Amino acid sequence: MSLRPVRQIIQPKPTLEGAGVKLQRAFGFGKTKDFDPFLLLDDFRNENPADYLAGFPWHPHRGIETITYVLAGSVEHGDSLGNQGKMSAGDVQWMTAGSGILHQEMPKGDPQGRMHGFQLWANLPAALKMTAPRYQDVPAAAIPEVTDDDGTRARVICGEFWGRRGPVEGVAADPSYLDIAVPPGRRKRLRVETTRNAFAYVFAGSGSFRDASEPRAVLTESAVDPAATPAYDARNHSLVLFDRGDEITVRAGEEGIRFLLVSGRPIEEPVAWYGPIVMNTQEELRQAYAELRDGSFIKRP
Repeated sequence: MSLRPVRQIIQPKPTLEGAGVKLQRAFGFGKTKDFDPFLLLDDFRNENPADYLAGFPWHPHRGIETITYVLAGSVEHGDSLGNQGKMSAGDVQWMTAGSGILHQEMPKGDPQGRMHGFQLWANLPAALKMTAPRYQDVPAAAIPEVTDDDGTRARVICGEFWGRRGPVEGVAADPSYLDIAVPPGRRKRLRVETTRNAFAYVFAGSGSFRDASEPRAVLTESAVDPAATPAYDARNHSLVLFDRGDEITVRAGEEGIRFLLVSGRPIEEPVAWYGPIVMNTQEELRQAYAELRDGSFIKRP
């Protein structure tokens, strides 16, 4: 077994999106090779309705998949093909934009005013960029949850983990998307297939992503400063980017730790990206925006 070293720990950046929604962007619009096949992760946890109620009015997508995971509150959505619905706490929507879709997402808080969740963008390979759009709407009750002997819990949204398979199927990047909670003080080793890129996003508690207590720690490979002091500790709003290996180790802090663990097979294709549209070439990108202007963006069956 080979442990994945921590390559970099990243703090998200405050970002305005949609009609003025305040969120935290963990990564996006750069470093596509490091996270391939993933493009962007937004943390839209917020407890002030004025910061999110304007929502994400009608906007296009092409060439990607968007994965929305709601923890509190709800998100009403609709699209140009007539689909509409509502995501509530614990639900997941995996939308394959494919050849193109216009949609809107309007968040509403719970009785305490909380709107919590994440949106991840996954790239599509060239062969599937223009596939027909589709949705996989997954209610919370359909997502398997496994509890290990030490109290560690895993919700398996996509992929296979601890003998359970998530309900989301047929995704190009063959990703694994897990919601992991480790009890206070516990150390846990978690398998991640070697050929995948992988990251963790901590959203509750804190912990340390390393092999053992001092001084036998795995050195961090800093992508920013090779001479930087190794960093392992992560807390709420920390994104941990891993290097290659077939497992990660996490030791939970005194409050425990909860994080998304996401991995996927790299697509390794050119990326031409502007706003909500991601293609392989600049010419394809220009064509997509020309179709938006002339009304031919949506491809009817």
